[in-house]
Amino acid sequence: MYRQLMNEQELQTNQHLAAEKARYQQMALTLDKRSFAVQVKAADPKTALVVWRSSLDLVGALSLIPDDMPMLPKTREFPILTAGPDKLHILTGGLVMTRYGPVLIATRTDQLATLIDRFVNAAITALMLTIVLTLALGYLFSKAILRRLVQYNRLSRLIEKGEYSTRLPVSWRQDEFDMLAGKFNRVLDTLENNLLAVRGATDNIAHDLRTPLSHLRIGLEQLPDKSAQELPEACAILTEKLDHCLATFDAMLSLTRIEEGQQTLELQDFNLKVLCEDLYEMAEVMAESNEQTLSLSTSDDVEMTGDKFLLFQALFNLVDNAIKYAGEGAQIEIVQQGSEIQIRDNGPGIPDSEKERVFERLVRLDPSRHNQGTGLGLSLVKAIFARHNAQVKLMDNKPGLIVSITF
Repeated sequence: MYRQLMNEQELQTNQHLAAEKARYQQMALTLDKRSFAVQVKAADPKTALVVWRSSLDLVGALSLIPDDMPMLPKTREFPILTAGPDKLHILTGGLVMTRYGPVLIATRTDQLATLIDRFVNAAITALMLTIVLTLALGYLFSKAILRRLVQYNRLSRLIEKGEYSTRLPVSWRQDEFDMLAGKFNRVLDTLENNLLAVRGATDNIAHDLRTPLSHLRIGLEQLPDKSAQELPEACAILTEKLDHCLATFDAMLSLTRIEEGQQTLELQDFNLKVLCEDLYEMAEVMAESNEQTLSLSTSDDVEMTGDKFLLFQALFNLVDNAIKYAGEGAQIEIVQQGSEIQIRDNGPGIPDSEKERVFERLVRLDPSRHNQGTGLGLSLVKAIFARHNAQVKLMDNKPGLIVSITF
């Protein structure tokens, strides 16, 4: 802005002096010497200060012509003294060569210097105000940020102490802090859910193992009182209870190894239709013993690559659950359609609210936990299918349950 103002004022000054130069050169050509002197004396000082050196004296608004004045359009600044309140004036001008000799044409430019000084003062004032305002806003902004950081720090100490239900506040601004707080809250949700799952699993393990371990202890205490004929049967019962406890831990270890990818898959090519036929032959006797009907429906052959024995174990676990919980007289179907296998039954089914929960570890829908089992079967099934990039979905059969596995 300063440079633009300077350039504009210099342009106006040069244009004004050029116009006056042309005017006085033209007057010198058209007027006689006396008339030319009259015009020089009559020049308006507010427009231009004109001085002509006649043969006798100086004629015009000034009493002297400074030395070394250039010829217009070149100009030079020079000071003059006046009798007014502003004694010192700054003029800018140059000489014009006419028919009657050199003429000095100048104009005042000290107003421009005053204007520039005011502009500089205003700019400095505006700059200082801007700096003060920026510092004030920066201080307030930093205090607001610091206040939120202090709050986050205080809440993080509560979380560190074990209050996992604590959440970071999210404001209406939805800025970077709110985005970070939202993501951190989702991490806390996952952490709290995992902790609740661990606590639930611990309670379930304690509940499931307390009874067989108590029976083991009582049985061991009663062994010395058993006769020689009763001793083998008592030992067999104790061994069965101990095997149940070991099966629970073995299932948990197997599930962890499969989920973490620690168990190497024995990949081989197999036919999905043949796998379903083997599954049907294995489970048919179990269904007949429960007075249930087991049927098989297959489509075209589908060749796949995977761990055949793990997949068979998962599918057999699903069929075993259907046989176990569908009830007497139930109808159970194994349906293979391309790369999808469905296991259907017309039993009591599973409520919608529990369909995702049954895949969690040690979750059993029997609240009294009277039915024998580890509660790890469906968790293991889901882990095996996940390692083979297969999707497991539970649907209503109305009545009953449909377990759909899509490879």
